[in-house]
Amino acid sequence: MKLYALALALLFSSASALAVEYRRVDLGASQIRFTSRQMGVPVDGSFRKFDASVALDPDSPAAARGLLRIDLASVDAGLREVNEEVLGAQWFDAKRHPEARFEMRQIQPRGGGRFQITGTLTIKGVTRPVALEAVLKRAASQAVMDGSFVIKRLDFGIGGGVWGDVKVVADEVTVHFQLVLRP
Repeated sequence: MKLYALALALLFSSASALAVEYRRVDLGASQIRFTSRQMGVPVDGSFRKFDASVALDPDSPAAARGLLRIDLASVDAGLREVNEEVLGAQWFDAKRHPEARFEMRQIQPRGGGRFQITGTLTIKGVTRPVALEAVLKRAASQAVMDGSFVIKRLDFGIGGGVWGDVKVVADEVTVHFQLVLRP
């Protein structure tokens, strides 16, 4: 009987140890990357500066909320000239629109640590709905949310003039994020 009670106590204590609400994003350990295609060749990049707020209890995701703000001037597409070009009016127009924002509206569990996240993405003053799939891997002191989604850059007015030709620069851009969450 004592062994049974001990086993139950261990089971409940380990379950409560995983019942954690994550409220901080470790920005230094997190990353946001993207891949576009120019003349069929993949171009990888990242954003070095972003800020995020989150309130997520994976066991009660219906109440989850989150906001991600990306400093567009922190773009790194691998070449200084490219970084400077994409800040201009035909691309991000970073002087008038210095940040992109993703606001999480809903998160639904899909089983196995997978979640569907819906929200709105705003770039250059244009807001569009976004749905994405993410995986949450939990450990004792942190969780890592890993996911990706595809946007159509022309829907946000990104890449005007000659850059608006999808044969030169593809319309689809894959955004990948890895957010390290802490209690």
